[in-house]
Amino acid sequence: MNEQIEPATDEGFEAILEYLKETRGFDFTGYKRSSLMRRVARRLSIVGCEDYASYLDHLQANSDEFGALFNTILINVTNFFRDPDAWDYLQSDIVPMILAERSPDDQIRVWSAGCASGEEAYSLAIVLAEALGLEQFRQRVKIYATDVDEEALAQARQAAYTAKDLEDLPSEYLHRYFERSAGRYVFHKDLRRSVIFGRNDLVQDAPISRIDLLVCRNTLMYFTADTQTNILRKLHFALVPRGVLFMGKAEMLLSHSRIFEPVNLRYRIFRKVPTGIGGSSPFSHPLMPERRNSLDQIDELRALTFDSNPVAQIVVTADDVVALANRQAQQVFGLTDRDIGRPLRDLEISYRPVELRAYIEQVRAERRAVRVKDVEWQRGPGEMLALELHINPLISLSDDVVGVSVVFHDVTTNHRLLAELASANRQRESAYEELQSTTEELETTNEELQSTVEELETTNEELQSTNEELETTNEELQSTNDELQSINNTLRDRTSELDDVNEFLESVLTSLQAGVVVVDQEMRVVAWNAGAEDLWGLRSEEAEGEHLLNLDIGLPVAELRPVVRPALADASFTERIVLKAINRRGRPVTVRIACGALRNRRGESAGAILVMETLDGISDSLPDVKQGTARGDGDRR
Repeated sequence: MNEQIEPATDEGFEAILEYLKETRGFDFTGYKRSSLMRRVARRLSIVGCEDYASYLDHLQANSDEFGALFNTILINVTNFFRDPDAWDYLQSDIVPMILAERSPDDQIRVWSAGCASGEEAYSLAIVLAEALGLEQFRQRVKIYATDVDEEALAQARQAAYTAKDLEDLPSEYLHRYFERSAGRYVFHKDLRRSVIFGRNDLVQDAPISRIDLLVCRNTLMYFTADTQTNILRKLHFALVPRGVLFMGKAEMLLSHSRIFEPVNLRYRIFRKVPTGIGGSSPFSHPLMPERRNSLDQIDELRALTFDSNPVAQIVVTADDVVALANRQAQQVFGLTDRDIGRPLRDLEISYRPVELRAYIEQVRAERRAVRVKDVEWQRGPGEMLALELHINPLISLSDDVVGVSVVFHDVTTNHRLLAELASANRQRESAYEELQSTTEELETTNEELQSTVEELETTNEELQSTNEELETTNEELQSTNDELQSINNTLRDRTSELDDVNEFLESVLTSLQAGVVVVDQEMRVVAWNAGAEDLWGLRSEEAEGEHLLNLDIGLPVAELRPVVRPALADASFTERIVLKAINRRGRPVTVRIACGALRNRRGESAGAILVMETLDGISDSLPDVKQGTARGDGDRR
């Protein structure tokens, strides 16, 4: 799918973003293109569109697709007290610090930016309620929770969560702040009034002002570097002087150190510096001009010193994000300002000229500097560079490794001198170069495989869920199949037995020379043997299913009613009767008919059996209707 849409990536994809902005008011142009394209491509695969142009047509024709697309782009991944260590530090150190800096009557204003379905906002409510007490919380605290996803906000306003949503919440918090209702847990109504939800687009909308604690966790990571800078200016403006910014562990502010100072880099907690980009905040207390100018000059000197260093140098954060790269590093390795803030693994410098990440992990683990010598890099045609890397851990005052500095020393000249002195070892050098080439190919292949593995992991999660459902269905089908097999075997046996019985009954009826007729309770013929066919000239297929008294044969069937009716009602009834009739050859005959009940297993009458025989020697002097009857078993009627 991706190969088909790649040629039209820029034009077709940007057309979709512009359409969303014009028709729905969502401006995603500030989001990282790689993340956006992966999520939109997922929707293309689901709806079966081949390229961005056809998906734009699909969006214009199907309004319901907007909701599915926004849910895919705006990933709402959150839970209560996500990253517990950071929340514990916020509760034990930061919140008491904020409260200590304010009088007992001051309002506490908190903003949860990118609140998703509300778990983060209610976590803040629990932390502040624990610190202030329920009564003080209701009087002093206002928590503003915002997001651009209306569906997530609607869910957050309900403040109702399942037991699974709250499984990581401490039990004492669950019982103290939630009420059970209709199988769900609802946040306490009195405290819920202090949490206000609303839509706010960090890119386009104005920020909420006079905020004491601003929580914006794992939100900036979805935006480009320029958009992040714009959003950070708004967040800086929103905070009161010395206000606290609580960010996610995937985000850093090293490139914005002039407007925020770290309180705890490990947990990504910062405080607002009163001097901001483009002027101070209207809510800030200005520093003394001399002190402010001195700090600005020091920051500027630091930046200029780092940038003018003739040796290429980059700084990587504890989360493998490129935080700094001086001018020499940008020129040598082709880095740009847009690469600042990107994960190291996404940049070519992570594996060329050397597999850098392994050394960085070694430095973090051993907390000591590592020196990598004799690194050769084919920078361009005919230009071979020899590098020596100095990789040093950056340890904070709290003894935490907050980053790693990587310095690339160009030792090409020294390397050439050593190559001239080691001319006798050319074979070894040739083997080394081949090994280096193979290593680079393997590293490139490894990166490609890593990308494939990431895609397969997502697919594997979906297949795992489907596989579990199929396994359950397969077990049910196996059980049903066993039952059907057993039933089938039983039916086969029954069918065989029934065929034997039918064959036996058919042979009995066929062997009888007398005519035999069997009727059911409604006097419909169910059996008509060969003797009856020979006597009356009516085939079995013509007679079976017809009412006995409606048969057009030479027998006066109406005279059979008085003897058949009792047999249908009385299982022990039998009677004989003699009638005149005309056989199939048109000759007058005298027929003796014996009638009895057809008994079922319960001994009840299920029909009647009539046995018909012609009598030789009976005179034609018998009456027209009935010569006489011979009764069996006495004179039963």
